[in-house]
Amino acid sequence: MSEAETPRAVVIGAGVAGLTAGTFTARAGFDTIVLSGGESILRRNAHLENVPGFPAGVDARRFVDLLAEQTERNGARIESGRVTGLDAGAPFVLELEDGSSELRADYVIVASWSDASYLRSVPGVGLLERGSKTYVDVDERGRTGVEGLYAAGRIAEKPHQTVVCAGHGAEVAIALVEDSEVPFYHDWVVPEGYFTDRGREIPPGCEEIDEAERKRRERESIARMQDAFEEPHPGEPTTHPSLEDGSG
Repeated sequence: MSEAETPRAVVIGAGVAGLTAGTFTARAGFDTIVLSGGESILRRNAHLENVPGFPAGVDARRFVDLLAEQTERNGARIESGRVTGLDAGAPFVLELEDGSSELRADYVIVASWSDASYLRSVPGVGLLERGSKTYVDVDERGRTGVEGLYAAGRIAEKPHQTVVCAGHGAEVAIALVEDSEVPFYHDWVVPEGYFTDRGREIPPGCEEIDEAERKRRERESIARMQDAFEEPHPGEPTTHPSLEDGSG
């Protein structure tokens, strides 16, 4: 890619880890695409009760919907597509299920629990077999053995908990940004003067806002949450696939 182009990050998987990762790469200025290959496992949850900030819990489907909305609001695009092949070149080339289309990316985050089949032929990617489950071997920041290729969430052998997968998606995205040449300090919104009143320039990724803007954003946040939680979510929990096909 040329220096004038915006680096592209493709996140494979639109569950909690993938959507969170996409939010962070988009906010850092990457052209971000999150590929949704099916329903998030979280939609099977009857009621989500251990995520910080919701003392009485929250409807799992509402949580996923709001997370997807937040990802798109910050500039990422969520597109349908299941990856069937990955060429770890420069750039990466992702083959999609229909066989007639592909995506090119400078960076890829794998968050496609529980599908790792498209990684089996990628040199440098370690796969860990744990009984019937396959995980991607990563370092402490989600890096695989291929430069520019990362894994986040359950497929990276993280515990099956929403808050853990969200945190890991964010951490892996930040590792990606730090490994790139995109200037970045912190994704942090601070009061006006926090940096500039100390004679410092506002670091990349940070934003100073004045009191009027802070109150405007707070009002918008309150209004959006009131609207989101005004009525019960219309969706129902889905069951495990094995119960639907009679194999369970």
